[in-house]
Amino acid sequence: MTKKELIQLIIRKQSFLCIGLDTDINLIPKHLLKYPDPVFEFNKAIIDATRHIAIAYKPNIAFYESMGIKGWQSLEKTMIYLHGFKDEIFTIADAKRGDIGNTSKMYAKAFFEWLNFDAVTVAPYMGKDSVKPFLEYKNKWTILLALTSNKGTEDFQFLSTGDEKLYEQVIRKAQQWATPEQLIFVVGATHPEELKSIRKIAPDNFYLVPGVGVQGGVVEKICESGMNKDGGLIINSSRSILYASGGEDYAERATIVAAEMQDKMLPFISELV
Repeated sequence: MTKKELIQLIIRKQSFLCIGLDTDINLIPKHLLKYPDPVFEFNKAIIDATRHIAIAYKPNIAFYESMGIKGWQSLEKTMIYLHGFKDEIFTIADAKRGDIGNTSKMYAKAFFEWLNFDAVTVAPYMGKDSVKPFLEYKNKWTILLALTSNKGTEDFQFLSTGDEKLYEQVIRKAQQWATPEQLIFVVGATHPEELKSIRKIAPDNFYLVPGVGVQGGVVEKICESGMNKDGGLIINSSRSILYASGGEDYAERATIVAAEMQDKMLPFISELV
């Protein structure tokens, strides 16, 4: 999916919403355990209930890897199902990969070729040669960790490097590697003030913004701080939507919570042309 297509998708659906498919077999409704693949059944129902609202889905790969081969099969089936709505949905592999060049090349092949994701999250700590293999794919996106939503950000990301923080240096450096047509930055919803300054550093890039809901991020603050002329945001929510109900009405409740989030975005998206 190109940047232009992503912008058009946001305007068409009037939404920035990304739903993280962090599907935990221990948390899904118990009645689904009777199915041969309860994780896929859960994902499918969530997708069906919310795809008129969500512009993107973001499977967190750890939740599938932890179940061994069955988990990978659930992920593959989920991706095949999502590909049935290819023009309607942007797909993100929340994999946080990043290694020496030949290893990153294999990671990129796995997520961009085998599973055919539109984007994959990548850790920048090892530098350009660890990121470059992902950037070599046409019409695919590299989503670089910049300022994350977890408490541990203070350990490294906020360290001073001259006149700037480390995360600001990461954003400046990475912009030398790729254009805003290829590169998205992760900026946590728990840092709305920092989001304002980051938008000055990277005015044209899209941002993937996790941390809404359970982690305390506020949709309106994200929109006020992070939007650009194209919208420029993909706002992720996972647990608050997935587990809005533990009963048989889980899909219906997911729709309600997703729609409530969309309502908060609408006044801002309506300004886009």
